[in-house]
Amino acid sequence: MNTKRMTYIALFTALICICAPISIPLPMSPVALTLGTFALYLAAYILEPKDALVATLLYLLLGAIGLPVFSGYAGGISRFVSAGGGYLVGYLVLVYGSSVAIHRFPENRILQLTGMFLSTCVTYMMGTFWMAKTMNTGFIATLPAGTFVFLPLDFAKMWIVCIIGGKIKKQVYYMKNEG
Repeated sequence: MNTKRMTYIALFTALICICAPISIPLPMSPVALTLGTFALYLAAYILEPKDALVATLLYLLLGAIGLPVFSGYAGGISRFVSAGGGYLVGYLVLVYGSSVAIHRFPENRILQLTGMFLSTCVTYMMGTFWMAKTMNTGFIATLPAGTFVFLPLDFAKMWIVCIIGGKIKKQVYYMKNEG
């Protein structure tokens, strides 16, 4: 792994760590709405799939050791066993699946969005399953608070990233090839 590649991974890890704590608590869900998914979608768009996965894993490790990088400026391993723990683990699926779709179909925004949406749905299923387990409720009963409440805004984040991601990626690619 070269220095530039490690630098981009570190930059996106930092971006995720900065964005993820910014959150809005929702009265209908024990899990907050966070800006972290925007940073994850952007990492998936700009970085190669493996690198986006590494950046996300580093973010999760930093949070696990106690840095306040999770929603609401929280950290610690206990966040993985709370109601939102399934979403944290699901971020790995979200970023890798999204990045694979984005890089496989670089000129087709519809297929990119489809891949991002499907990866997000898998993440939400993981998160909702875990939320249901921690709250002793059924999966179907937990869907409104665990999935449906987040989808509209996350779909908007996906669209925004598809619009700006290409422009940012061109600049990053230009910088990668300089020097």
